[in-house]
Amino acid sequence: MPIVLHSAPLVLPVCDDPLRDGAVVIRGDRVLQVGSRAELLSCFPVSEERRWPGMIVAGPVDACSIPPSAARGVTARASVVCHLAEPAGMPGITYIEVNADSEEDWEERERDAVITAIREIDRPFAVGIAARTRNPQVLEDVAVLARTFGLRLLADLDRHSPAALDEAGVLGPLCHVTCTRSLDPGERKLLRLRETTVALCPSVPPPVTDALALLDEGNSLALGTGREASAAGPLGLATAIKRHARELGLRPRGLDRKLVEAATLGGARALGMDRGPGRIGSLSPGARADFAVFDARGRYPYAALVAGPPCIGTVVGGVER
Repeated sequence: MPIVLHSAPLVLPVCDDPLRDGAVVIRGDRVLQVGSRAELLSCFPVSEERRWPGMIVAGPVDACSIPPSAARGVTARASVVCHLAEPAGMPGITYIEVNADSEEDWEERERDAVITAIREIDRPFAVGIAARTRNPQVLEDVAVLARTFGLRLLADLDRHSPAALDEAGVLGPLCHVTCTRSLDPGERKLLRLRETTVALCPSVPPPVTDALALLDEGNSLALGTGREASAAGPLGLATAIKRHARELGLRPRGLDRKLVEAATLGGARALGMDRGPGRIGSLSPGARADFAVFDARGRYPYAALVAGPPCIGTVVGGVER
């Protein structure tokens, strides 16, 4: 299998410091090494080099996409569908919606349909359940079902309070929640204690104060497009948050880096795909070869990326899209 080197004036692995005149060596769909271009060219029998302008960045991850995101540069997403026959279109996790209004609807129709879909799909680990139901008994059964099959859960804090989700057994490391509203300190603490990642979605105005509170208090943060079929994607939301922070006169230390991490590694953490072989959201040996290239330059790489430069290329699993 040929070894390909992707190089650029700047490489942003996210899990490590930015690299000037850096490169990513890949074979198949995996990263072999990340480092300086000159060093990697001398260490690996590279059969092909793809020289990019601008900045190579670990692939952004959309932590909630309804409908499918049109964002350039996104390499994985949490896609919410009504049934698994709908194409996911991109790596990540496909979450099937459970909307049953009553226990009767759930028992008579939806439950068997969800179980059948889970059993028949080729890759069970790539399926999850989006708990949209407002019925507490159905919500509790959905949590039990997810644990039984080892599936991830997605819940919406616009529909349920963190306390209600916790009472039903939904919250935990295998769950992430979407949010467009403000959370009080108690809600943020509960989510933090349950190790549940919060995926902020677009709202007006952008959720800058909520993002700052979550980051300051140590919550795991991700970014999603939600129901906005936007071409901006999670990094676009990061740009909007930064812009609104400036309008409010807020200049928190390290905000640019934290927002980029939320749009990449935070999204991977929400999907439970931030560790192990084939991990996403960062670039290091053994990670999946997912990255985007942006026309971004400057002395401060994170700030340049959050400024909203155009995406000029996307590589998913080692394949340019």
